[in-house]
Amino acid sequence: MSDRLTIGQLYPASSLLSSTLQRSSIPKQTVTGEATFESVLQQKLLKFSNHAAKRLEQRGIELGSRQLDQISSAVDKAAAKGSKESLILMKDLAFIVSVPNRTVVTAMDGNSIKDNVFTQIDSAIVIS
Repeated sequence: MSDRLTIGQLYPASSLLSSTLQRSSIPKQTVTGEATFESVLQQKLLKFSNHAAKRLEQRGIELGSRQLDQISSAVDKAAAKGSKESLILMKDLAFIVSVPNRTVVTAMDGNSIKDNVFTQIDSAIVIS
């Protein structure tokens, strides 16, 4: 019994790689290839960064479900056009949104919008 047995001899690298790839795709898709409920939900949710949440609180901005739906719809439209960073104007509010992440990066009220320059955006959406 002088022969040593190593892990590579028991489990060839190709089988380890394929089993790892199969396990990593399970949360995103079911066995039938359909997207899981969780992945679809995460793609549709609108998130707020910590910075945006602080700005909403500091500026006393409260958003109702109708307004959140309007912002989410605007993000959908921006995504359809291939936007990455978008300015969303809604009445006297402005939001900078990371479109691929569906994340509101910052929020401004009417006073903060005045005399402000918006940089690093590739689209603007006006919600009436």
